Amino acid sequence: MKTTLAFLFALASLPLLAQAQNAGRQTPEALRNSVEQFLQVQSNGLPGKVTVTVGAVDPRLNLAACPAPQAFMAPGARAWGKTTVGVRCTAPSNWTIYLQANVAVVGDYVASAVPLAQGQAIDASQLVTMQGDLAALPAGIATDMAQVVGASTNISLPPGTPMRLDTLRRKPVVMQGQLVRVVSSGNGFQVASEGRAIGSAGDGQTVQVRTQSGQQISGVARAGGLVEVAF
Repeated sequence: MKTTLAFLFALASLPLLAQAQNAGRQTPEALRNSVEQFLQVQSNGLPGKVTVTVGAVDPRLNLAACPAPQAFMAPGARAWGKTTVGVRCTAPSNWTIYLQANVAVVGDYVASAVPLAQGQAIDASQLVTMQGDLAALPAGIATDMAQVVGASTNISLPPGTPMRLDTLRRKPVVMQGQLVRVVSSGNGFQVASEGRAIGSAGDGQTVQVRTQSGQQISGVARAGGLVEVAF
């Protein structure tokens, strides 16, 4: 009888022991929540609707419970597309784990509405605005038609192709060696001077300019031989 009672008591104690063990462990849900909240903050301000998905955590993982886990990313990493986020604990235990995640950014982008031939000048009627995951598209996709209209393409494009800025060529508004007017502006001031363009650039493109003092600066090329420099 005593043996039976002891067995029943031990059996009844198993859930309590499991709870005690779990209370001292870091739960997978807490790890995933830390990563999700971190990426939501990091992705604030991205051009579209952001959806964060955090990968599964191995349920066999046995980490000591942490009252204040800290999520982080490697230097140079960004909350965009497939990424890796670390979670570290410094007290009462010291551990670090890395989780896979995906940051989808659904927004508008510009694509070709008709076939475009190499070198063809592009107007708005040849373009269409589409919606998709910007993070899954190649880097440098145009998100505004103004970025594309008036340019020509370096390659032939079939309809529905996302317009990559690095495949577009604009008629130069500033030519290499040209004397340009440099307008430098900042908070409450604007100064105009002259310089000489080191390279050629289309409207809205970056161009290097050598000032009269010999300093090399970067600015945005505009029509009429103007280069804008913001401070």
